[in-house]
Amino acid sequence: MTINLISDTVTKPSSGMLDAMMRAPVGDDVFKQDPTVNELEKKVAEMFKKERALFFPSGTMANQTAIKLHTQPGEQLICDKYAHVFNYEGGGVSFNSGVSCRLVDGDRGMMTAQQVEDAINPPDFYHSPLTSLVCIENTTNKGGGACWDFEELKRIKQVCSKNKLAYHLDGARLWNAMVKRGENPQQYGELFDTISVCLSKGLGCPVGSVLVGSADLMEKALRVRKIFGGGMRQAGYLAAAGIYALDHHISRLAKDHSRAKEIGETLQNLAFVKRVEPIETNIVIFQVNENLISELSLVQKLKSHDVHFISMGQGKLRMVTHMDYTQEMHEKLLDTLNKL
Repeated sequence: MTINLISDTVTKPSSGMLDAMMRAPVGDDVFKQDPTVNELEKKVAEMFKKERALFFPSGTMANQTAIKLHTQPGEQLICDKYAHVFNYEGGGVSFNSGVSCRLVDGDRGMMTAQQVEDAINPPDFYHSPLTSLVCIENTTNKGGGACWDFEELKRIKQVCSKNKLAYHLDGARLWNAMVKRGENPQQYGELFDTISVCLSKGLGCPVGSVLVGSADLMEKALRVRKIFGGGMRQAGYLAAAGIYALDHHISRLAKDHSRAKEIGETLQNLAFVKRVEPIETNIVIFQVNENLISELSLVQKLKSHDVHFISMGQGKLRMVTHMDYTQEMHEKLLDTLNKL
């Protein structure tokens, strides 16, 4: 039995999702004539109470498009030092938009409103980049699936409004945060100018993310997506997976969270584990005592038991639970860890 906890992106479509994909009516989405893509975009826009949504092949492209919409070359965005847009999007911030990142030293990928305010460059001081955008990631990947305090997000919004800054949410795992905190999409839609949400992580789709915002911004996003090479033709087969996931796979995320917490509790009791970071959702990040076992040795040892996970560097090891990680797998993993 192979246990793959490398990421929640390793899932395969469920039988119900495959059936929905095969039955989807399709057209040419580059001409906006794919009825299933149009249905998905309408559905997500209505969930967040935004005017319009746009389907993307990846979350990275959706985020990079949002950054392009809100900035001009030479300007600067503010984000936490752990932010996905800085660490894991191939330097696209500088390559695609000519923008630099002002990194904030937050807590597990989350910064405070005061830290954001302190990071803003004076707009009349032309020697430094003009600050134009604040980017938030919820949940935080490198921060171990941590969920932002919504009240802090509201305080950051006040800072953005006062300083005329755009406000973007990288919501790749926002579904996890909303399930964990009992929040709803409309709350986030009221707060942010643009939001990207991923369908191919916790929701189990094979491909796809969606960007939401105002009609004007999404009209511009359509052009940027084209420039980035993101136009797709009969994409309705992929969009149908997204519709199915939104209808059937959100509430089940609580199972992933519960199993992640149990993995963390087991790890915490192992002599060679130095630290397990707080676990809120489906990401488990931990460190080993290098005097007892190295990161590489542990990865290889568990690989010999057909258990797969990754090192994130800087001493951090990561396991991610997901919908293809079954209870049988979970029990085997806990037993394997306890016998190490």
